[in-house]
Amino acid sequence: MADEETDEPTVPIVCEACGTDTRVPLSELRETLETHNEHRHDGEEIAQVDPAIADALADAVADDLGLYDAEDDG
Repeated sequence: MADEETDEPTVPIVCEACGTDTRVPLSELRETLETHNEHRHDGEEIAQVDPAIADALADAVADDLGLYDAEDDG
């Protein structure tokens, strides 16, 4: 999904501890997570990218890098 104003992709972030469930522009992801966790959780990394999205992204990157091909060979 993209931010309607900038066409920049947005990323879902969740924080089960305080009920946060929102989307932020990709360029603001790191700062948003750090700020949230610093202000609400004393710096502990509680809020995070939606785990389902993070897993899908990790799989896509591994596939692009050919890491799954290496597993098939061995």
